[in-house]
Amino acid sequence: MEIMSKIAQYLNEHILGEITGAKSIRQRFSRDGSVLTIMPELVMFPRVTNDIRKAARFSWQLAEKGHTLPITVRGYGSDQTGAAIGKGLIINTTAHLNNIIHIGLKEKEHTVHVQPGVNFKELNDILNWHGLYVPTYPESAAYSTIGGAVANNSGGQLSGSAGLTGGWVDRLEVVLANGDIIETGRLNKKEYSKKRGLQTFEGEIYRKIDGLIEDNQELINEKLHETDKDNSGYARINAVRRRDGSFDLTPLLVGSQGTLGIISEIVLKTDFLSANRTVLVAVLGSSEAARDAADVLRALEPASLETIDGSIFNIAAQQGKQYAFMKLDKVDIATGALIYMQLADFNDRARARKMKKAIKALQKFNPTILTSDEYSYEELDSMREVMSSVMATDSDSESYPPLIDGVFVPSNRFEEFSLAVNDLAEKHHISLPLHRRVLDGVVNTRASLQLDKVSDKQKIFKLISDYSQLVEKLGGTFIADAGEGRLKASASYALMDENLQNLYKQIRDVFDPYGTLNPGVKQPSDVRTMVSMLRSSYDLSDFAHFGPLS
Repeated sequence: MEIMSKIAQYLNEHILGEITGAKSIRQRFSRDGSVLTIMPELVMFPRVTNDIRKAARFSWQLAEKGHTLPITVRGYGSDQTGAAIGKGLIINTTAHLNNIIHIGLKEKEHTVHVQPGVNFKELNDILNWHGLYVPTYPESAAYSTIGGAVANNSGGQLSGSAGLTGGWVDRLEVVLANGDIIETGRLNKKEYSKKRGLQTFEGEIYRKIDGLIEDNQELINEKLHETDKDNSGYARINAVRRRDGSFDLTPLLVGSQGTLGIISEIVLKTDFLSANRTVLVAVLGSSEAARDAADVLRALEPASLETIDGSIFNIAAQQGKQYAFMKLDKVDIATGALIYMQLADFNDRARARKMKKAIKALQKFNPTILTSDEYSYEELDSMREVMSSVMATDSDSESYPPLIDGVFVPSNRFEEFSLAVNDLAEKHHISLPLHRRVLDGVVNTRASLQLDKVSDKQKIFKLISDYSQLVEKLGGTFIADAGEGRLKASASYALMDENLQNLYKQIRDVFDPYGTLNPGVKQPSDVRTMVSMLRSSYDLSDFAHFGPLS
């Protein structure tokens, strides 16, 4: 640690922010939203982009001499895959790089320019005053950053109609591995030709990435499609070069989880926000009925449509949680499911017509219906966020860690998938209740585990592997709603075409030739190494660290 103290002292002399090797601070940043833990050697709180540049340049110079100081960038640390932790230097953006630089309100612009440490919910709260929002806000918006959402290419509560975060990114400012700074955006042929001609690291990146696309165009066309919900590796290489000859590195950096560059500023597109919404919750007697009913409601083009297995509510009830429908007579969700639907049409009459059609269509399923005409939005929204209540278990050892959230399952295979998941749950002696976002086909599930037990720790990676193969077998995508990070990398790469793996390695080598940017993330990993990183507990105390003070 004497060397690290000298490094900290040297960098502190050259940056405006702060850097520390204090054990208490390092311990705080040794965890993220995953079940993994890695103790960093230093933690840095940059005050300006130039601080990041100096740290990256210093790391690069050390690497040139054969010494590696890995760099991992993080916001609040809500990443569920271990991508926000690492050895070496942690760069935390939330302390100082948390400013909204500009909100563009011109007729055709409607963009917002932010630093990466801006809280997603706070940004939308401010945009709401202008009648705007970024619609791909994740479930964890209250304790996640814009930078994290972009780095993960996260989906969100309205992803069915809005897509993933990457679709709302206009351009980026990025610090490269060597400390150079670049701005990405869609370049026309003339602009791109000028970039290619630069005798700098940036120019080298443009030339080499263009060469990789040229050499692997057939592979990219065959294996990668822009309509795919694939966040594994660097699948968005397919969106870099267009047929008109334009070129943009932005899609490649979005979802790269800090392995290709350090995002220092972001310009996001926004959408108009409907000032009013209407919410419907329906409790049905079986998950099969919920699937059929959701198919009917989908035709109404809601802003959000989700189904949640009833067993999740049973778990919450056992912990004393009470939801509005539980207080009604003859409502038993034990073997049933709940549907949550949100309408956000700008026209009040349009929402009213859709709600009337929805209630009429649901009648054949013998539902119990609750709407925002009778109940508050908060009461109804709390039902779709039931997992938050389940995670607040009273047990010191039992927990519901995120291991296999965020897969995509085609709607025509979901019934088959549900049955197969039941078989998988029996095999592992666990319960796997499903929470499905119907509009984009993303499915989440949590298993109850005791991480202080060796048997449950051994179960983790076997479960991830089995589940990934099941999703793949049914034509789904295992890494759909965010990146694979460390936790899911082994399972993800086991499913991946070997030529595609090689392409991704070459892409990474172009941007990060010395392997200083978040090593171990988005790379094949050894399960034994992952096991050694597992925690012995997982509870809501971890989420307390994701707040504004993190």
